[in-house]
Amino acid sequence: MYSLGSKLGQLRTATACSLLARLQVHRFVGTSMGPQQQGGTFYEFRTYTIQPGKMADFAKLTGDNIHLRTAHSELVGYWSVELGALNEVFHIWKYGSYKERTAVRKALEDEKDWQQHYISKMVSLVTKQTSEVTYLVPWAQMYTPSKPGVYELVSYQMVPGGPAVWGKAFQKAVSAHEHVGYCKLVGVFHSEFGHLNKVHALWWYEDCDARAAGRRRAHEDVRVVAAVRDSATYLMTQNNRLLIPTPFSPLK
Repeated sequence: MYSLGSKLGQLRTATACSLLARLQVHRFVGTSMGPQQQGGTFYEFRTYTIQPGKMADFAKLTGDNIHLRTAHSELVGYWSVELGALNEVFHIWKYGSYKERTAVRKALEDEKDWQQHYISKMVSLVTKQTSEVTYLVPWAQMYTPSKPGVYELVSYQMVPGGPAVWGKAFQKAVSAHEHVGYCKLVGVFHSEFGHLNKVHALWWYEDCDARAAGRRRAHEDVRVVAAVRDSATYLMTQNNRLLIPTPFSPLK
């Protein structure tokens, strides 16, 4: 039977270890995510669900008026979702700070042409909108493909704890896929507002058949299999969407 003094000693030791672990986690998070957050630049992911049968109307309306929107902030890419969801469009906007985003939103509210020619007509075509703020992870740079293709947005919901828990395993899995050579990594983004512990990998392929053939090669690559197996232990859910660039998308 333990004495009271022994129990108190164990409690102090456990508390100290817990505190040390938390400090180590915070230090890891600071070095793994800090540079992008401190720099201020972030990417807003916006997804619109369009009324069934109205996608063509939405595409024409947006194409005719997108110049009014891009006059205020940078559009990274704009896509229609071909597979993985129906009647959806997905677009990414880049901001240097939250102050900039606030100013842009205010300017758009005051932009009469934007409100009259786009917003007033768009609202009847859209059934749902979602917005998510993300940061580019430190180990991935934005890549611009040299020729048109198709894109895939793979969204991973990871276990709670952040990059300190699953960051290294996730990076290893993504890098293993890119090493196979059938795809190009456009960017990897970590959520800040929206679902926490969520990571998005945006990939480029020459076409859908190239993706299918590359996936078969990846499934036979022992390095990919091992890396994915390690990362999967931290994975809760995964969603894949095949994206087709719109004519006005900067990323083709």
